[in-house]
Formats: sequence, structure tokens, C-alpha cells
Amino acid sequence: MIRIAVANQKGGVGKTTTAINLATALAASGWRVLLVDLDPQGNASTGLGVNPSDRPQSSYDVLTGECSVEEAVIPTKVPRLDLIAATVDLSGAEIELVEYEDRTHRLDAAFKSVEDRWDICLIDCPPSLGLLTINALVAAKSLLVPLQCEFFALEGLSQLLNTVDLIRGRFNASLEILGVALTMYDRRNNLTEQVAEDVRACLGPVVFDTVIPRNVRLSEAPSFGMPALIYDIRCAGSEAYMALARELIGRLPARPKAVAA
Repeated sequence: MIRIAVANQKGGVGKTTTAINLATALAASGWRVLLVDLDPQGNASTGLGVNPSDRPQSSYDVLTGECSVEEAVIPTKVPRLDLIAATVDLSGAEIELVEYEDRTHRLDAAFKSVEDRWDICLIDCPPSLGLLTINALVAAKSLLVPLQCEFFALEGLSQLLNTVDLIRGRFNASLEILGVALTMYDRRNNLTEQVAEDVRACLGPVVFDTVIPRNVRLSEAPSFGMPALIYDIRCAGSEAYMALARELIGRLPARPKAVAA
């Protein structure tokens, strides 16, 4: 199972929107996909139409050992896309995990028994660099960074890259940056163009060619409990995420046998 953490410690950059729609696009391409909601706000769960009352087990229970990954999985309305939802209990996990000796490897250990059930796993991280995000970065092989095209996003990116270096040095030497996805892109705004140029100049080919535009339909879709690709597949945002998914697949080391077949 390919594991990808979708992370950026800055909020409001389109992180959850990216996780939901990439997961949907990959599932539509034939991949068996698991989306793990590690954000206490639970937006990825809500965005896939899973109400709080329909989350008997959650990522909190997986981290604390109350249940296994398989017991926490919820099938979604999207074929081949499964979810481990988040609940409000996750907001206290940062404090509780401190008591565990293996506090940074809880999620990684939980995945060991389900490596063959899904082809790919996307982990939607909270907008912080606490133990929840560290668990995701330790469990993941790759990191996908959604980056809003604004000045302050660049400062946040440098902090995240420093954290990646620390994770590599102490916990997960194989962690790599799969790509940076530019989000909320507005061609009418000169600052957007400048930020995009600066990011590409700094990171080069790590930045995806595809950019995600500001799009009303992307913003509307979560309120209907749907990924944008289902809410309006023809909108500019959906088309961009399908293009991003194709580009992401091209960067993965190999296509799983189930998909290739």
C-alpha cells in the first residue's frame, strides 16, 4: 500500500479539499483507496457525506489501540474509496499520545496488518505539526503539500520542510516529498503569479505542473457531503483535480497489480 500524507501546518490552503478529490479521482481510475482523516475538525469525513453519528470507530480509536484499521473503516458512496473518519475525540489525542512510548509510530504500526487491502492511502493531516501530523509523516512514504498562492504560505512551507528533515533524521529516513500542489490559484492576481514563480524557482520539478484554481463549485461541494468530482465533474476545479491525479500517478513508483489489471 502506497502511503501519502497530505500536510501543511497552515490552515485554509485547500488541504482537505485536495485529499478528498484526489482520493475520489484515484478511486475512479481503478485504485483501491483508503482516506484517513487525522484532523480533529473531521472535515474530510463530512466532505464525504459521513455524519458524526455514523462514526462509531475513528482514527482516534486506531491511534489509541481501541480498534484496528479494519474495524474503523467506513465505505463511502464513492466506489473503491474507504474512509477512517475523525471525531471530536481526536482533539485530545495529542495529550494522550504523550504517555505512549511508541507515540510517534502508532499509525505506522496500525497499518502493518492491512498492507494488501488497499492500493493507496491518503492521510489528511491537521493544520499543525503536533503528534498527529508526526504520526502521519512516520507512517507515510511520501508527502504531498497543498500550497495556497499567497505570501504567508511560503513561510509555512519552509517550516514544513524543516520538519520533514527532522522526521527523516529521527524516525523515517525514506520519507520523500512527492510534490507541492499550488491551490487557490487566481490568474487575475499578480501576487498569485509571483508566489507560483517563487515556489517553482525554489523547488523546481517538485512542484506539480497542474494548479488548482479558485472555484465556487469546489467550495460548495462539501456542504452537500460530496467531493467536487461528484458534485460537478465539469467544473474547473474538478478538471484540475483529475489532471493532478494523473500527474500524481505518473510520479508513483509503480502501479499496483489490481489497478494494472
